[in-house]
Amino acid sequence: MGTIWDVRQGRQVDEQTLLAELSQARFVLLGERHDNPDHHRLQARLVEALTGSGRKPALAFEMLDVEQQSAVDAALSREPGNPDAIAQAVAWEQSGWPDWSLYRPIFAVGTGRGLRIVGANLPRAQVKELVMRGLDALPPETRTRLGLETPLPEDVARAMRAEMHESHCGHLPEPMLEPMVLAQRARDAQMADILRTTASDDGAVLITGAGHARTDRGVPAQLARLAPGLPVRSLAFLEVSSEAREPRDYAPPDSPGGLPYDYVWFTPASEREDPCAVFRKAPAPEKSPGK
Repeated sequence: MGTIWDVRQGRQVDEQTLLAELSQARFVLLGERHDNPDHHRLQARLVEALTGSGRKPALAFEMLDVEQQSAVDAALSREPGNPDAIAQAVAWEQSGWPDWSLYRPIFAVGTGRGLRIVGANLPRAQVKELVMRGLDALPPETRTRLGLETPLPEDVARAMRAEMHESHCGHLPEPMLEPMVLAQRARDAQMADILRTTASDDGAVLITGAGHARTDRGVPAQLARLAPGLPVRSLAFLEVSSEAREPRDYAPPDSPGGLPYDYVWFTPASEREDPCAVFRKAPAPEKSPGK
């Protein structure tokens, strides 16, 4: 299904070549569009292939947070091999993530292979506190561990603010851009730290959004800081567009170096409503004084 592109080599590869490369990595990131069923089917297929020889990497999810880990562990202790026990334990249907049926195939491979299922994300309440209060919302040890006291290079900070602006259809109030960037940084660093600390002898695989899988500033960049020298491979599933003809056309505007992944797997686009339509019905946000 779709073309697999080796970004560094600038060439198309087949699935077996991709698997051979991913199997050599300590950390593998599989970056998705959350509501695309094809992305989840391919993630499940890759996890199954990567563990077919008996390897047992930790299987971590952006969609689960660290405070849910005890509930996940307890559910699988009661019902080993039952992925639906996880959904019930974390109240998935009330979580705000896409329907459980999309993610179930990945969890099913994980539980069927006996992999440790890991919650990688910061709790939502903590992210909200971080947005509202800034670094004061986190203990000093956590701020240091996540590297949040080190300022971002201005070009990176500017690019991330622009990304937040665009992802919220231009309706995020300007004073909120910097706090949202801080939250994004914290989540990337948290997921990298969880991969580092929970990896088995066979490493770890992270199921996450494609934005978090960016090699230039996402979880891979944080892994380079926390676990220098350990091999990381990032694969993003990207939806094809009639407006883009070449792989380089899919590079984000703030990535002048090209696609910020090691590999890209191009897939059909899912049908969805325009996420910005709801904003067009509301008045534009007022600019801050002096802006």
